[in-house]
Amino acid sequence: MSRLSVSSRVVLAVGAAIFASYATFAQSPGPQPVPMPPPVVAPADVPYPGTIQLRVDATDLAHRIFTVHETIPVRGGQPIVLLYPQWWPGHHSPVGRADMLAGLIVHAGGKRVEWVRDPVEVFALHVNVPAGADALDVDFQFTSPMEPNEGRVVMAPDMLRLQWTSTTIYPAGFFARDITVQPAVRLPEGWQFATALEAQSKQGSETTFTAVNYETLIDSPMLAGRYFKSVDLDPGGAAPVRLDIVADKPEQLEMKPEQLDAHRALVQQAYKLFGSHHYDHYEFLFSLTNQIGGIGLEHHQSSEDSAIPGYFTEWDRSVDERDILPHEFTHSWNGKFRRPADLWTPNFNVPMRDSLLWVYEGQTQYWGYVLEARSGLMTRQQALDVIAATAAVYDVARAGREWKTLADTTNDPIAALRRPLPWRSWIRSEDYYSEGQLIWLDADTLIRERSHDQRSLDDFARAFFGVDNGSSVIRTYTFDDVVAALNKVEPYDWASFLHSRLESHGPGGPLDGLTRGGYALGYTETPSDYWRSSEARTGTADLTYSIGLTLARDGRISGVQWSGPAFKLGLALGSQVTAVNGVSYTADAIKSAITAAKGSGAPIQLIIKTGDRYSTVNVDYHGGLRYPRLERIANTPARLDQIFTAKP
Repeated sequence: MSRLSVSSRVVLAVGAAIFASYATFAQSPGPQPVPMPPPVVAPADVPYPGTIQLRVDATDLAHRIFTVHETIPVRGGQPIVLLYPQWWPGHHSPVGRADMLAGLIVHAGGKRVEWVRDPVEVFALHVNVPAGADALDVDFQFTSPMEPNEGRVVMAPDMLRLQWTSTTIYPAGFFARDITVQPAVRLPEGWQFATALEAQSKQGSETTFTAVNYETLIDSPMLAGRYFKSVDLDPGGAAPVRLDIVADKPEQLEMKPEQLDAHRALVQQAYKLFGSHHYDHYEFLFSLTNQIGGIGLEHHQSSEDSAIPGYFTEWDRSVDERDILPHEFTHSWNGKFRRPADLWTPNFNVPMRDSLLWVYEGQTQYWGYVLEARSGLMTRQQALDVIAATAAVYDVARAGREWKTLADTTNDPIAALRRPLPWRSWIRSEDYYSEGQLIWLDADTLIRERSHDQRSLDDFARAFFGVDNGSSVIRTYTFDDVVAALNKVEPYDWASFLHSRLESHGPGGPLDGLTRGGYALGYTETPSDYWRSSEARTGTADLTYSIGLTLARDGRISGVQWSGPAFKLGLALGSQVTAVNGVSYTADAIKSAITAAKGSGAPIQLIIKTGDRYSTVNVDYHGGLRYPRLERIANTPARLDQIFTAKP
């Protein structure tokens, strides 16, 4: 044994002293913690014996209640733990609503059996199975939200979304893919539906589906409604792709030939990008509605999508709604087939880790807009305008980049549960989506530049997401896998490239991709057509880059830029601008006042209502209106134009 150095002996002595102090503290007077109960049994990769029979009655539209009956095979005399799904795929967080599960009663052999909720893992229910019992009959209701402040509304007089995460419980101790379930659903009379599940039989208004494993069931929601239309987006293709539409009114289902062509082009451009598909068939479950809550949620063989009722009938007003379909379709490759290793979990009550969401969501955000432009769902100019708006946010408006890295925003779904935040520009919220988009634009243009435009991120997409054509078996990946795949496309120090962008603070945003793409970020006093269309549809006035406010149609403050002119005057969310320079508030009035102030020394006078109090605020701002635009850099390759051009 070698002798310890003086420094080592000092370290050991200090450590012993610290340990002794902690030991002394542990023996101090006062309460000590009660031991925790045993943890719920961990999932194992073994088959669950038997098939769970599931029946959901979705006909109680008046009360918005889903009534559920499950028959779960069990072994007599052996205790079982039943789980209500807590961690939902695609949400990246524990969003399960166990508080909305009600009326839970368990029977075995016709006799009631009591259940006990786990005091720590409250989504787990302990049941002592009677000797001789071979099945549990479980009945409960999912009392879905009646109002938006209770959660996303999923049932309405003319349509519903059935998500199995809300309407099933399942046995602990098994991988979800090892549990077999045969579902059946009863819908209101005359309604039609779409789902990735395969119908097996139909009796009246009840449909029974082919048995699937529980992982597939959770990944196969249903959209149903009174006014329904299904459109083939890939006639004669190897795997059917359908746009299944439910709308508030029947006339909202109709689309023009050029609109249909653009949606069909989306499928073809995705195939040309990825060179594969990983589904037997794919269903866009698309609701055009004000009746139920908006959604964009990916699944392997389907996606839950929504847009304004006039998506087709008011086409010129819906351009900022059209990224939802390409984004969620991209997730079939990036997020569902290929998935971060620490995000995949064996069942829906094991916590997820979100460290690679800048790939899962960030690159999907990038490809979503690229495919939207390549398919003709938006024009190239609109795509440039979208990038300008995104670049401005992270170059100027996201002040929180000073203290919080992009990498840390991947924890936001878990920390914030997607609740509204008072100071998003400072707190940040899930910026791995759009700042991640800029990082992947940066990577794409760098590959193009280094390879003299012979290779691009398209090659990465095909090599990384396009493998195993036709297979639906999930393939996980790590940070090192992403780096290795990038290096196969274009040798470079990609690890340092990614770390520097994921862990940077600015000043300024990650705009190298714009410069290599042949454009620079600038500002004009006139909004782009895309910006103007978005403001008109939402009824907002976005003045982020002038006085630092975003205002709703009635003048209520919906956004305040941290450290901007309005912020420095004490303005905050919840207040309302009622008048501008002595005139009742309108969007035009405040924009005119900002323009007029540019040529004078007079401040912009606002009357603010906060609760039942009024105050006058003078905004000493004279920079005029400012809206982000991309400006072409002369004598440089227009790589952004190339990126947004359809592949032949």
